[in-house]
Amino acid sequence: MLTFASVFLVALVGLLSVPITLFFIEVLASLYSVTEPSSDISGLDKLKRATVIVPAHNESVGIIPTIEDIKSQLGPRDRLIVVADNCSDDTGAIAAAAGAQVITRNDQTKIGKGYALGFGINHASLDPPDFVVFIDADCRIQADMIRRLKNACGKLRRPVQACFLMKSPENSPIDHSLAEFAWIIKNWARPLGMRYLNWPVQLMGTGMIFPWDVIRSAPLASGDLVEDMKLGLHLAAIGKAAHFFPFVIGSSDFPTSNKGVESQRQRWVQGHLGMIFRGVPRLLFQAVARRNLELLVLTLDLAIPPLSLLGLLVIGTFLLASVLCCFGASPALILVAAANLAAFALAILFAWLKFGRTILPARALWSIGSLLLKRIWLYSQILMGRTATTWVRTDRSKSD
Repeated sequence: MLTFASVFLVALVGLLSVPITLFFIEVLASLYSVTEPSSDISGLDKLKRATVIVPAHNESVGIIPTIEDIKSQLGPRDRLIVVADNCSDDTGAIAAAAGAQVITRNDQTKIGKGYALGFGINHASLDPPDFVVFIDADCRIQADMIRRLKNACGKLRRPVQACFLMKSPENSPIDHSLAEFAWIIKNWARPLGMRYLNWPVQLMGTGMIFPWDVIRSAPLASGDLVEDMKLGLHLAAIGKAAHFFPFVIGSSDFPTSNKGVESQRQRWVQGHLGMIFRGVPRLLFQAVARRNLELLVLTLDLAIPPLSLLGLLVIGTFLLASVLCCFGASPALILVAAANLAAFALAILFAWLKFGRTILPARALWSIGSLLLKRIWLYSQILMGRTATTWVRTDRSKSD
């Protein structure tokens, strides 16, 4: 029995060392500074058109600020399309009154953000632009984002992903600050490190721009919970992986209600884990067979679990290795498990020192342990099959 447990744990610890090593490398590389390339563009590039597509499902309460942000940045030949998707409120009417072109999709058999994006692309194909920008209905965008994304996309001739951050409302509980810090690691620190290493990055669902010839035939229409991740991997497979552009930022607020926070987190975690289990083996084989380095990098990056789960796995395997070593297991087991734990802890510390001190006081770091314990309940719910299956609007009502 001890031999079986030792072999199983050796395999688990060894397997875990792959995402841990990549996680550490990405965070370490993010500590180096990057500079924005020259923003000079030719007269021809200035004439190129962008269509901004905003998928919106029951977003009448918060969509106007997003529309205003976008409209203020549109050039004379650009346009804004809001896709009112399976709405039961007046999202379409409010968006139209705010000056957006609105198209409506009603199909209760096909529910998902991907379907809304595909519907928007089909409409845009009637008058094809040079670029397509996707922005979420609750996302606020930095001034001059669209022009700078167009410039970067025009130069690179590939998809470009802006930095997208989630922020905690004022006076939020410490759990929200920890979630914001985890988001910064995922959407800022790690992509920044990947950019420094000249690697592609995952798409983030908003603040992303595509050349028309790349996005027009992409498989968007689906109900997948992580349609952005899926799209990014597809583009990597055809040699058009996304480039990170951290010099412009889009942001959304975390929900203030406990119900909204948990619902949103469950969808993200479930979608990510589903991609790991369903996609990683196939994508690794495909990347190696085709010698596609971009796809290989993104697949290995995809294999890094959500931060809380990664922490639980690292700590759990270290504790189990310690117990087994007391009963005669090889000391090498605990050495590798300890190395994983040290790499994880150092990466978190480095990320906090550069990115997290303004949102997460040092004393709050001690709360990470209690947060990990709370996440056990979330992962148990997913394992028991209590899962989200469709795109739903996040509950943004006030705290319970």
